[in-house]
Amino acid sequence: MAAFVMFGRYSSDAVKKISAERTQKTLTLAKKFKGEIKGMYALLGEYDLLFLVEFPGPEQVMQFSVSLAKLTGIAFSTAPAVPVAEFDKLMAEL
Repeated sequence: MAAFVMFGRYSSDAVKKISAERTQKTLTLAKKFKGEIKGMYALLGEYDLLFLVEFPGPEQVMQFSVSLAKLTGIAFSTAPAVPVAEFDKLMAEL
C-alpha cells in the first residue's frame, strides 16, 4: 500500500454539513477503493483538514478524492508520502 497526504478545504456549503455521520461515510468510501484512512485531523490555517491515507496506488486515491469531493463538497489536494527510511535508500542509489 502506498501512503498519501490529503489536504482539504471546506466550501461554505460543506461547513454547514459537518457531522459524525459524514465522517463515517468518508471512512466507508475509502474502503470502496481498497484504501484506509490512518488519521483525520482538523486544522487551522490554509487547510481545514488533513487525512493520512493508504491506497494501492495513485489511481485509487484519485478515485477516492474525487468521490469524496462529490459526497462532501470538500476540495482535496493529494500528495504521495514516502517514509524517510525509504527515501534515504532511494537517494543512496543516486
